[in-house]
Amino acid sequence: MQEIIFDDIGSYPLPEGVSKEWVRNAFKTRTEDEKLFTVINDAFQQKIDAGVEVPTYPQYQDMNEQFLKVIRDSECTEGPFEVKLECARIEELEAIETVAKAYKEKFGETLKVRICVTGPTELYLKEFGGTRYTDIYTIFAKNVNKFVRNSMKSAKNFKIATVSIDEPSIGLNPELAFDENDITSALTESSKAASKRGADVEIHLHSALYYNFACQTPTINVIGIESAGTPSYLDLIDKKVLEDTDSFLRLGVARTDIYSLTGVLNEKYCTNVWKDQQYLPEIVTQLETPAAITKRLRLAYRRFGSQIKYVGPDCGLGSWPNQKIAFILLSNVAQGIKDFRENC
Repeated sequence: MQEIIFDDIGSYPLPEGVSKEWVRNAFKTRTEDEKLFTVINDAFQQKIDAGVEVPTYPQYQDMNEQFLKVIRDSECTEGPFEVKLECARIEELEAIETVAKAYKEKFGETLKVRICVTGPTELYLKEFGGTRYTDIYTIFAKNVNKFVRNSMKSAKNFKIATVSIDEPSIGLNPELAFDENDITSALTESSKAASKRGADVEIHLHSALYYNFACQTPTINVIGIESAGTPSYLDLIDKKVLEDTDSFLRLGVARTDIYSLTGVLNEKYCTNVWKDQQYLPEIVTQLETPAAITKRLRLAYRRFGSQIKYVGPDCGLGSWPNQKIAFILLSNVAQGIKDFRENC
């Protein structure tokens, strides 16, 4: 059986007393890096402690603005929308060097890390909507590749093992004006550096409708599907297509649709659990349990077998109520995977 690796998508709740507004300003001004880096490192360490094998840096910035703010900055461009290589940095990776160094000293091995970059399609739609300027789309793809290239080159105490390109609009956004060739070309351009340096390159989709676009992209080898919350997405996946294109799956085995999960509790207790929070722990003690996670993984493995390479929560946990519940969910996933491995 091929090893199934536990990763996470990225976002994570902020600690109590730290607001999104403070974080936004801290990234903007970079005058409080000590506190900002502590917030990032504490969350990253929690992921490691929960058992995530290839953790993603905690995403506390807006997934679009994190990259668009650089693209819009005239000091960071050498042509229209074309980012200078030295400006294409993911700031969070600078922060996690501290945790990664401690990990190496403690365990004697280099920590494997997953990075998530917003894809060219998503960035383009955010900036230009339903237009079709393929030249600008291509520039955005090259920019994404620069962020990845710089990140992999700059990492000192950790190894970027997985690069995920976040493209939630593919298959969902009716404004998308590019055709299949445009999209596969942009995805190829975006992931050249990661593929060349030997990382697994994943595309994170919110719909499996056009998963074949990724299968046809030579530099992408992992397709991420949010299958815990929407199991029917797996019905769209043809195992033979995966095999024929040497593609693998990253499957969601724990639900992260927190508003649907709390809706179940609201109905059960006839209350608003966001205000009456005594019932919130049931999300991870009654709903998203290790047993439920193992069951999902077992069912998926029967269908796709060794084409499954990564598993974890469906999406990020940034909207979850607090870090404690998010940590327990990740721990439940770790236990669910462990139980699956032992009884497979």
